Amino acid sequence: MREGQFIKKHKERWDEYQQNPSDDPDELAKRFSYLVDDLAYAKTFYAGSNTTRYINGMAAKIYLDIYKNRKEQSNRIFSFWKTELPLISFKYRKVLLFSFVLFSAFYLLGAIASALDPGFIKMILGADYVEMTEENIAKGDPFGVYKSEDSFTMFLFIAWNNIRVSLMMFGSGIFAGLGTLYFLFRNAIMVGAFDYMFYQHHLGGKFILVVFIHGTLELSAIVVAACSGFMLASAMLFPETFTRLQSLQIAAKDAIKMIIGLVPIFVIAAIFESYVTRYTEMPVFLSVSILAISLAFVLFYYVFYPTYLFKKFKARYGG
Repeated sequence: MREGQFIKKHKERWDEYQQNPSDDPDELAKRFSYLVDDLAYAKTFYAGSNTTRYINGMAAKIYLDIYKNRKEQSNRIFSFWKTELPLISFKYRKVLLFSFVLFSAFYLLGAIASALDPGFIKMILGADYVEMTEENIAKGDPFGVYKSEDSFTMFLFIAWNNIRVSLMMFGSGIFAGLGTLYFLFRNAIMVGAFDYMFYQHHLGGKFILVVFIHGTLELSAIVVAACSGFMLASAMLFPETFTRLQSLQIAAKDAIKMIIGLVPIFVIAAIFESYVTRYTEMPVFLSVSILAISLAFVLFYYVFYPTYLFKKFKARYGG
């Protein structure tokens, strides 16, 4: 499409944005999403043109308006979960996919290393922990570790530890993503080694049915937390049409919202691990149901719903 045709197609909508500013967070989110789409197209085919700079200026202004609008509204929290966070997930979907691929690769690396080197599991998980687990396996209660502490104490520790790890993953993204990469590598390697420790005792299926009751949400949240750190790194390394500082400010605000969105997920995962996982002999149907519901939620909220929402807004605004 020629630049003149592109301008003609979208000029009416751009004029509407300029002439009729909005304070509605949902409306601002919609406008920003479509301007980002317009900007991506303009940068691809008309890089360096006045059109690209014009769209970039509008997008930057609306983005600032979104975060300057701090009026307390009765639907603000609802709007955050329904619209704002899913659109952020869609905007950074490639970074999220990158985090997932890295986690999966490190997870497999941990399992393969454990298979090749019998001492690797003790090195990663600690000799005392491995010996305790092997004793539990010998006694016929392989997942007894989940029954060893008071549920409430266990809940507080797990919830805080997961939130703390997510904050470290986010904050360490400022070091060009190397810190985030380290924490992701460390956690994924541990899970891979942990999984293989049970697999070598022919408890792989049982491991999934028991540990992934809480692990589905917990590990998914770790991937999203890593995404928030890589968002900072990407903004620093590839600022595109913004200054490096502007790009970092935008990504930081989005990443913080991703972390806030993880808090209830970590809390629910901690509840599962503290109060539910200890029932290691629960019916298979119940365990599979919890796994399926957890996985369905993650895929829906972070993959399918953001895509649906973006396409819905795009069709409405003719982007």
